[in-house]
Amino acid sequence: MSRAQIPIVLGLAVTIAGCVTSSAIPPASGAGPCNATAAQHLVGETATQNLASTAMQVTGARELRWIPEGSAVTMDYRPTRLNIEYDDNSTVTAIRCG
Repeated sequence: MSRAQIPIVLGLAVTIAGCVTSSAIPPASGAGPCNATAAQHLVGETATQNLASTAMQVTGARELRWIPEGSAVTMDYRPTRLNIEYDDNSTVTAIRCG
């Protein structure tokens, strides 16, 4: 390897290392893995903080992500995250984990 290639290789290593995430610190709220089946009775209801609280409690999720209709979201899967999708009228259209 020539001297000219060393900065490129080191830069690549730093870039790759920056992409690694740590899950050493768990989210603060909730009990554990999410079970969306337990909250399906909330689909069709109005999206409110009370609904979110109930959904978090019955699913055991640690994290909550609100997803407005037509929004782009990351595709990372988190077994402890509850996703609540809602439309322009604030009506819950889907509740799922991930």
